[in-house]
Amino acid sequence: MTLVMGVLNVTPDSFSDGGRWLDHQRAAEHGLRLVTEGADVVDVGGESTRPGARPVPEDEERRRILPVVAALAPHVRVSVDTRKAAVAEAAVEAGATIVNDVSARLGPVAAAAGAGWVAMHLPADPSVMAEYACSYHGDVVADVTAYLTARAEEAWAAGVGEVWIDPGIGFGKTAAHNLRLLRHLDQLVATGWPVAIGTSRKSFLGPLSVRQGEPPAPPAERLEASVATAAWAALQGAAMVRVHDVAATVQAIRLVRPAVSATGAPGSAA
Repeated sequence: MTLVMGVLNVTPDSFSDGGRWLDHQRAAEHGLRLVTEGADVVDVGGESTRPGARPVPEDEERRRILPVVAALAPHVRVSVDTRKAAVAEAAVEAGATIVNDVSARLGPVAAAAGAGWVAMHLPADPSVMAEYACSYHGDVVADVTAYLTARAEEAWAAGVGEVWIDPGIGFGKTAAHNLRLLRHLDQLVATGWPVAIGTSRKSFLGPLSVRQGEPPAPPAERLEASVATAAWAALQGAAMVRVHDVAATVQAIRLVRPAVSATGAPGSAA
């Protein structure tokens, strides 16, 4: 079954919903709304990782997210979207049970805290990652798979009991890279590690959401493309999709689930 992780950005500058949920009470209310829409996990983040984003001080990141994590934890499984060990530790203490780690460096923190861990492929810091979009040595699928498999094996050996791998769609990759990773998602699934995918509202979907020759669709107008790629990921065997539009994604996955159940996910041991 493909889980749905709802995005909750407690930030002023996230690419799609920056500034909407800065107030702690409004953020918690939105998180609960995602739960009613069908989210299995709510992913709370206090630092934007959009291209060009600047780091947030540790104390400020904690201030943004900890009250929201604590408010949501009794009602739903909460993940913390962070690259900072101290923030991850504090969030787990507040009730988070997954560390969603774009840096793929916090495996030891997750092990010590007894939390699940999502390791994402990120070729460079978000502030400069666009410069690395063409730096892959060969096949982007092979490179990303090798990197994530190594991180997952290290984390498992260190004692992390729940490891997910995420190819980092949109992070230091061209549109062609993103589409190739989606096309060959079954290769990641075939590693045996649960795969998490986040395509929701990302920029590579902008040109795909309009007719040829029209300007790319802005984030708010990428719903159909976001849902389509999430459904595709589910069909390929992804274990979790990270999305802004929970209700539409839950419905789409519900519709494609019989196909997965009947045939087995491509690349899996059905």
